[in-house]
Amino acid sequence: MCCAAPRRAERGRGRGSGRSRAGQQRSAAMSRRVVRQSKFRHVFGQPVKADQMYEDIRVSKVTWDSSFCAVNPKFLAIIVESGGGGAFMVLPLAKTGRVDKNHPLVTGHTAPVLDIDWCPHNDNVIASASEDTTVMVWQIPDYVPVRSITEPVVTLEGHSKRVGIICWHPTARNVLLSAGCDNLVILWNVGTGEMLLALEDMHTDLIYNVGWNRNGSLLVTTCKDKKVRVIDPRKQTVVAEITKPHDGARPIRAIFMADGKIFTTGFSKMSERQLGLWDLKNFEEPIALQEMDTSNGVLLPFYDADSSIVYLCGKGDSSIRYFEITDEAPYVHYLNTYSSKEPQRGMGFMPKRGLDVSKCEIARFFKLHERKCEPIVMTVPRKSDLFQDDLYPDTPGPEPALEADEWLSGKDAEPILISLRDGYVPVKNRELKVVKKNILDNKPPPGPRRSHSNADISQTPVLDEVLEEIRVLKETVQAQEKRISALEHKLCQFTNGTD
Repeated sequence: MCCAAPRRAERGRGRGSGRSRAGQQRSAAMSRRVVRQSKFRHVFGQPVKADQMYEDIRVSKVTWDSSFCAVNPKFLAIIVESGGGGAFMVLPLAKTGRVDKNHPLVTGHTAPVLDIDWCPHNDNVIASASEDTTVMVWQIPDYVPVRSITEPVVTLEGHSKRVGIICWHPTARNVLLSAGCDNLVILWNVGTGEMLLALEDMHTDLIYNVGWNRNGSLLVTTCKDKKVRVIDPRKQTVVAEITKPHDGARPIRAIFMADGKIFTTGFSKMSERQLGLWDLKNFEEPIALQEMDTSNGVLLPFYDADSSIVYLCGKGDSSIRYFEITDEAPYVHYLNTYSSKEPQRGMGFMPKRGLDVSKCEIARFFKLHERKCEPIVMTVPRKSDLFQDDLYPDTPGPEPALEADEWLSGKDAEPILISLRDGYVPVKNRELKVVKKNILDNKPPPGPRRSHSNADISQTPVLDEVLEEIRVLKETVQAQEKRISALEHKLCQFTNGTD
């Protein structure tokens, strides 16, 4: 059953604007008669055929407001039920149909996994956050491994309570953000396993969500203390803040638009779900505020900067509403609603480079049910088979624009864009190398030194020998690991060939 367009409500702090109900109805009728020009007015949502779904997956039952699903042009990852710890499943996108009950998992956490996120600059790298207070970063091979992956590339330890949010930096290589129930936001350099920054004393309560702006210079966070904060992480300062953008007590979500505006979802005092659009230049009053319905599910917003469309997926809902954001009043334009019969447990959102441009596909969702994952394709119907330039402007590609150290020193860069004219072909497996800084590499400061006994001097060659032996052993272990990985790959090809 298709939902009606949401009721629009102008907020204003003094809510009693003097217009009568009849006047409002007249103006609404007039606005309906004027058809707004937009190439996205007829976005069409459709589920895939049954044989293209992913069946027999025990989706996690943890009560946490994350999407439980992450997807990129190569893989689909889903947080699953797991005895004795936390796990998630990684499936090649082409591996549709019934999933083998013995399919290998990614297991390493000692408590349930709460959030997962694919690295935007390496399609084989994924990060996971868990109730066990750690963040782990994993290398996923292009082939399906024979046994579960249990060893992360790096484990990041710095939170004192469970970690419920992780988010990669959009333009800087190997920069990862984590937010925990200790009200702490930490930025990591995954390439060295080091903590770059810790944003302490900024949040007084549980953090609901965190999002980067387009070039990764600012963060927006929402918190249980009913505040939305815009933070400059490198200066460790709150740039802007608003209290109670939505009056209700339930969780608020916020994301950056491409032009720097902020889009929020929340609840009114009467428990109606709302969406809002805010300008940092005047953060006290919303540009737009609309009431939607009275459902309980927290709205998860997904944003496509190329088309300026926001998709709202409520947990427990059976629909996806979508809106176009423009520079003209009323700024947030309702487009349509995709409705289905079954409620969603979570939702994955494919990056633009993973879409099929030959079918005018502008978005693809991966809807989690209790025991399966159902892709939903959003298309703009066109008669021509030619590449549609207006639907597919150049979009962020897989190459980072900055190194972690450059970003930390104050540099900013826009994402490096690629054209989708000939479609996007994922690059082959790129290995994430973690180079941990060795305290033995730190040379003593120059200056006068104390005299050493002959015994101390004689120990230096011994230390050098030990270090050299450690280096050789490490190289041997790495070589053996690569050999094991290659043999697993061959075995996998052999078993696939005999099926």
